[in-house]
Amino acid sequence: MSTPADPSEPTALRPLVLGVAYDGSAYEGWQLQPDRPTVQGEIERALGVIHGSRFRVAVVGSSRTDAGVHALAQVACYRPPSPRPPRTLMAGLAKLLPAAIRVLAVAPAPEGFHPCRSAVGKTYRYRIVNRPLLLPFERHWAWHLRAPLDVAAMRQAAAALVGRHDFSSFATAGGPRRDRVRDLRRLDVLVSPGGVIEIEARADGFLYRMVRNLAGYLVEVGRGRIAAGRSGEILAARDRALAGKTAPARGLCLVGVDYPPGLRPW
Repeated sequence: MSTPADPSEPTALRPLVLGVAYDGSAYEGWQLQPDRPTVQGEIERALGVIHGSRFRVAVVGSSRTDAGVHALAQVACYRPPSPRPPRTLMAGLAKLLPAAIRVLAVAPAPEGFHPCRSAVGKTYRYRIVNRPLLLPFERHWAWHLRAPLDVAAMRQAAAALVGRHDFSSFATAGGPRRDRVRDLRRLDVLVSPGGVIEIEARADGFLYRMVRNLAGYLVEVGRGRIAAGRSGEILAARDRALAGKTAPARGLCLVGVDYPPGLRPW
């Protein structure tokens, strides 16, 4: 691996890695879509202005978050059509991007880096507000459930799902991957003061809507509609219909992407 460039100097045509945070409420997800607002589309538009490019400045992301899903640490990469110092890019992007999207870091890409293929793990957090009233600023960032949930039962069900399994029962149809085996390294149910419950999931990768399906399942357990001891049975059945409804997108946030030591951009 080559020595990283001085971040204060122009990087010529070397690929650059972006660390991105966004409120996904007004967007149709990360992935570029014709005639629809997406996070990728906004970033590509802003980079095109900064570089003065007549052509699309293509940006590749680490995760294709759904419509309404948020991110604290999305990772993206692009090859600049003209040299710009990272500090200049940061300043330009802060001016050109909507307030709901912010680029928090820019760095030269390590040799061989790809934001998706190089990733060895991802962490998502699903937020639930479990009290009678939802505060106005929480409405786009949490699933509001008024009736108390049985957190102990949710934790029991979650613990049985941790490990390497076929997660077909928690994958929504339409995903691009046929291999449904994933290593779910953590599935924690965390409780904070004020009736906030967060489901944190970390794995080597996730299937289409897998985290939202896991969250929906654990809520059904917390409501007493599915017995906590059925996790193994539902995994083995490989039947999406047994695991309850998909949780709403607004409670989900991508909080981290893991890379091997030699491919960490920062």
